[in-house]
Amino acid sequence: MENSEKLKETVKEKYAEIVRGQNECCCGSTNEHTEYTVFNESYENQPGYVKEADLNLGCGVPTEYAGMKPGDSVLDLGSGAGNDCFVTRSIVGEKGHVTGLDFTNEMVRKANANLLTLGYKNVNFVLGDIENIPLEDNTYDVAISNCVLNLVPDKVKAFEEIKRVLKSGGHFCVSDIVLNGELPDNIKEVAELYAGCVSGALQMDEYLSIIEESGFKQVEVKKERQINVPDEMFLKHISQDDLNNYKLLGTGIYSITVVGIKE
Repeated sequence: MENSEKLKETVKEKYAEIVRGQNECCCGSTNEHTEYTVFNESYENQPGYVKEADLNLGCGVPTEYAGMKPGDSVLDLGSGAGNDCFVTRSIVGEKGHVTGLDFTNEMVRKANANLLTLGYKNVNFVLGDIENIPLEDNTYDVAISNCVLNLVPDKVKAFEEIKRVLKSGGHFCVSDIVLNGELPDNIKEVAELYAGCVSGALQMDEYLSIIEESGFKQVEVKKERQINVPDEMFLKHISQDDLNNYKLLGTGIYSITVVGIKE
């Protein structure tokens, strides 16, 4: 438990730094945060896209596969500056509702600032932890998340909470990072790589098993994409010899977008 709390604090600190860095730079560049942007997939052609809300921290585009429809109530887990929420709002329309949940104060403030500029009345942002979502049971038609559940130490609890807040017949669509093969201990132990979705990644089979064991049905991987992590990202934290040994393992790092239904 103590280690989990330390990991959460590391994640909060690193993502708060990203928001502060964007606020200090008019271009919003996060190039100095390679660990957090290396997996990103472009949203620029998505309806409702708001550049100021896109911190390039995702690893997929879950809104493409979430099967949302006008009038839906949608929860975005780890909503950051609001990127997926604003895209979702363009899909669910005026009669729908979108709630963004994030546990970093700076992210919630940034999202609310973007919301104020846009003037949307059917979007709101909430401060809270995915392991203990501060929202009512059976509330949402759809839950989405983009490269965030990997940052949650207790993924079993996270998916149990997602199931709790979804309505019967509701579903989720999440993009996340998983592994095919093992990571060396010296990579697993780097807190910054945990915050960057590398060292905390589960094996793909284990990740999908957790979802199924949480009671979700019709679990399906909609998209799978291998990630080529640049050497310099690892070399910030480990030696060249350690990197060479890691490469010999042939471990694959993947972005997957997966869906499941609460019956």
